[in-house]
Amino acid sequence: MTGAMDEAGARTIATTVGALFHSAHEKMREHVRGLDHGTLNWKPLPLANSIAVLVVHTLGSEREMIRAVRSVTTERDRPAEFTAEADAADLLARLDQADRELDEHIGALTAADLAELRPRGDRPPRPGIEWLLSNYGHTREHVAQIELTKQLYDSRT
Repeated sequence: MTGAMDEAGARTIATTVGALFHSAHEKMREHVRGLDHGTLNWKPLPLANSIAVLVVHTLGSEREMIRAVRSVTTERDRPAEFTAEADAADLLARLDQADRELDEHIGALTAADLAELRPRGDRPPRPGIEWLLSNYGHTREHVAQIELTKQLYDSRT
């Protein structure tokens, strides 16, 4: 990232990004509410992911990302995210917890967090803002997958 970023600019970016993630979480809630265990854990194909897996994985990725941007170490069991099973209450609680943690980290983001290179897992370091934006794209992709999986479930004959 070239040029300097001041704290006011960082605050604007952080607030905007936080609002975008909250919006995506609300979309997930809309899709999860009222669904039974079988629907949430149904996979349209053997190698596809269920709605529950998509929510758990997306939130795990977001948590790892925002903590990496803030230079906070985190443990993540990514493979376990893809075997998760959950009911609606559990997924809604996870979304609530993700919102609380997101607010904490978004509120503390600095210009340095956004501009400086940050490592994430075994990936090469990237500027924090790049991690935030690419992860938001990842989140929206999975929201679309959740919508499609729900449509496929509802269209079964």
